[in-house]
Amino acid sequence: MTRFIPVSKFNDFHPWPTVGSLYLRIHEAERGKADPDFLRCVRRVGTRVLIDEQKFIEWVRVQEGEAHPERAAPLERARKKKAAV
Repeated sequence: MTRFIPVSKFNDFHPWPTVGSLYLRIHEAERGKADPDFLRCVRRVGTRVLIDEQKFIEWVRVQEGEAHPERAAPLERARKKKAAV
């Protein structure tokens, strides 16, 4: 089951990316200045902006490519660390 994380609380669950960079990526994607596929990770409920955690992790893997898993490793390690607690 997927988890929806408010952008403002994203760093409570993952150390990367920062909240500011998430808001910037959302803003740029909505205006066509960044990867529009990123918007698949975003859900809006009223005034709240949420990140679909599973889709975000999948998006990171696609961006970095499975050939370079070490680039996506910080997010994945943080997820595993939280799950172990």
